[in-house]
Amino acid sequence: MSKVAIIGVGQSAFVRQYPGSIRELVFEGFREAVQDARITTKDIDASVICSAPEYDKQRSPAGVFAEYLGLNPQPTFYVESLCSSSSTGVRLAYSLVKSGLHDMVAVIGFQKMSEISSSESQERMGRGADIQWESPFGTMMPAYYAMYARAHMEKYGTTLEDLACVRIKAATYGQLNEKAVYRKPVTMDMFQDPENRMAGSVASPLRVGDCCANADGSSCIILANEEKTKAFCKKPVWIMGLGAATETVNLAGRDLFSGLSAAQQAGQQAYQMAGITPKDIDVAEVHDCFTIAEMMAYENLGFAQPGESKDLIQSKETYKEGSIPVNVDGGLLSKGHPIGATGGSMIRTIVLQLRGEAGAIQVQEPEIGLIHNIGGVGLYGNVTILGR
Repeated sequence: MSKVAIIGVGQSAFVRQYPGSIRELVFEGFREAVQDARITTKDIDASVICSAPEYDKQRSPAGVFAEYLGLNPQPTFYVESLCSSSSTGVRLAYSLVKSGLHDMVAVIGFQKMSEISSSESQERMGRGADIQWESPFGTMMPAYYAMYARAHMEKYGTTLEDLACVRIKAATYGQLNEKAVYRKPVTMDMFQDPENRMAGSVASPLRVGDCCANADGSSCIILANEEKTKAFCKKPVWIMGLGAATETVNLAGRDLFSGLSAAQQAGQQAYQMAGITPKDIDVAEVHDCFTIAEMMAYENLGFAQPGESKDLIQSKETYKEGSIPVNVDGGLLSKGHPIGATGGSMIRTIVLQLRGEAGAIQVQEPEIGLIHNIGGVGLYGNVTILGR
């Protein structure tokens, strides 16, 4: 079986309220990826559409997009795993190409979250938990991650200042990302000023500045087998390792003091498949829906020992010039979080880094990159390792 490469990547700008239709939104990311790969729609022999359907007014969007993008009569598939949908889509596309069923597959992630109100969005996020035993009691995403933050603070002495350092880093690079929602600087003083919006409580200990924002956006990743890659692509990025795992839906069945076990399991699988260790990773994108989520990712992926993530962010080792640059595109905290498009956006960033095309956020000569994409409150964990 041939190797599988990523030959094209694309992303729309992530915005708070996209003025067009979901078709037009998806086209923006798709067009950029097709142009990047230097192919036409006729070269794509299957597509995978990824989103969280509870936010969509359009039922079965895969068929709608296949028609609009000129991908008929090729087969199209629909994938959903909450916030990790498009990295799950890449896993599916890899399998389709690796098996020989298809030569080239486009993975298209999208979400137009502005079609419903913020309160409706939060209610639907809550329904990502068990609708019998948890979500009826009003649990929402910030509250879930606040419990993890509180557990980390109790066990390891993590502080509010440690959490704020994650957001300050995100804003440092978000200012350089023309496709990010939030492009303003953030300082520690903003978190320490009770009158500043960043310091406003959401779910203690998490504040406004600790939480990412909803957004509208699309992404597209094009995968191909070795033969097609050599024909079309001068700078292929190869898929070295894939890991995926799940965790119990109800938090009552979890150990809140150990981070996200699905991320740990997925990371171990991806490292094993790639034949590497965490020390071999040159640049990473991790799922920072909340500041505590990024800190837990450092530990779950082996970048830091349990409880030492605060030292990694305080010493700026996860900045662009550090030993393990993480989220140097601003992460979800700056880019925004259009559920189905998020994983694809993270993969796009790492592909650009490995090709040396990341511009102002370029890390020095990376060889191997990692993407950590989480669905729900650690319900789904995907880790993807890419190599130059």
